[in-house]
Amino acid sequence: MVKTVIGDETHLKLIEDRLSRSALPSQVGLVIGKLSSKLDRGFVYDLVPTPPNDAGEPPCSIIDDKSKKKNPSKPKSQPDSSSLLIDTEWVSEHARQVTRMLLGGMKVVGIYIWVNESLFKNSTMTLCQTVKAVAEAASPMISDGNERLLVHISYSPLRWTSRNCSLAANVTSSSLRPCDFKMGKVFGSLQTFRCTYNFDVRLPIPHENGLDIKSFSDSLRDEIAVHAKELSGAKALINGKLVADDDLCVSDDFHEVEFLLPLLQDKYLEACNQKEVLGILLFRGSICSLAYLNSKEPVSQALVDIKEDITRSLQSRLEIMCDEGDTDLEPVTDGRQEINNLISSDKPLPYIDLQVQRKQCNLSFPRRVFVPWLEGTYICDYIQSSETMEVLKDHCVELMSIEVPTDGSEILEPESEAPTVIASSTTKTFWGIATDYSYAAKSSSNSISKANKFGNGNNPAHATDFKSMLPVLVIVFSVIIGLVCYVIGI
Repeated sequence: MVKTVIGDETHLKLIEDRLSRSALPSQVGLVIGKLSSKLDRGFVYDLVPTPPNDAGEPPCSIIDDKSKKKNPSKPKSQPDSSSLLIDTEWVSEHARQVTRMLLGGMKVVGIYIWVNESLFKNSTMTLCQTVKAVAEAASPMISDGNERLLVHISYSPLRWTSRNCSLAANVTSSSLRPCDFKMGKVFGSLQTFRCTYNFDVRLPIPHENGLDIKSFSDSLRDEIAVHAKELSGAKALINGKLVADDDLCVSDDFHEVEFLLPLLQDKYLEACNQKEVLGILLFRGSICSLAYLNSKEPVSQALVDIKEDITRSLQSRLEIMCDEGDTDLEPVTDGRQEINNLISSDKPLPYIDLQVQRKQCNLSFPRRVFVPWLEGTYICDYIQSSETMEVLKDHCVELMSIEVPTDGSEILEPESEAPTVIASSTTKTFWGIATDYSYAAKSSSNSISKANKFGNGNNPAHATDFKSMLPVLVIVFSVIIGLVCYVIGI
């Protein structure tokens, strides 16, 4: 449990001055920082105000409780019945989109509220519910602890307080517990870890009778979850050296990370026994990941943060494609002609039905770019092939309340090519598909000639069965030769 919260003094004082000059009666926004269970501390890097909703209305307003009648004989003895009205859904959506822009070791760890003391006390339940909704929106697939922060900036009198909010099933007033809030130097103790993660995985597309048909996005979402589990157990080299989990970083402020993954891709060949594999998803690419670690934390935490950043980056790109698909694509029906029309278009294909489509689909994920943030740190955003840097500037202003540098050289673009997905459906068995693609990766010229020879034949299954039986025949032949040599005494 976090007992002490430390906010960056330089940046938070600027926010305090801005709020004091604004004369706003209330404001709600997100707390960007990190909660360290090993240090029992929370770190606050920035407070990001939630922008007005689509109708131009502020996400937080003050309402009067008119259910209580005023006593004319004692008008001054009644407490203030005003309370806060917060658009929880809008604040949660803000948290979801801001989470995409944060790197490893930096997360949405709660909300802040700018309001006087009486309004804060009258709105405890509303604030707790908002904290819980923000936590669910910011960490939908990655377990991220069971506590968040509620930072209160009071202007009457002017002071900062912080409370630990427990994410229990039932939110009550007892869910809030006070914790110490201090100002200090936060960014100066951060160390940077960078990893360029290359992946090339394959996912079979099985025919599942009686089950819901999986779409392109559903299959990818499952594959990302499986790959995240494999990545979580990977060992790592930091600056070319294998490190222990409890080691502390005492050298330079910048570190290169390389993960050592076991050769697990052959596990997909187990699907060769499935008689109804319709095709395969090829998911490959390169991801640049950054993570920030407090110098007092062990390096194992940096590795956890980078692994989470890689997984979250893949999930964020898929969400962006699905969000665009919600607006650009009509619902996919069972009609073959309508599906073929979607495939032939240039629109995103996250909702294509993989069990009825018979053409190759290519899906290019958005590229990740890095934007300067605070004190030499970075945030990120995702640019699609049809978008320009103007979209990046709009995102940063609207979601993070920062201006993108006019000098384009300060924006880092380490990913020259975005991750891609290829979906191929065929009448071959999965073994034939997998071996064809493996051979194609080694020699494209030979794969073309052999595909023409075997792939278009009348009995492709016989060729693949012979390939699968060849290792067994070699082993049996070796055993027979060994027995013969043993009997004759050679």
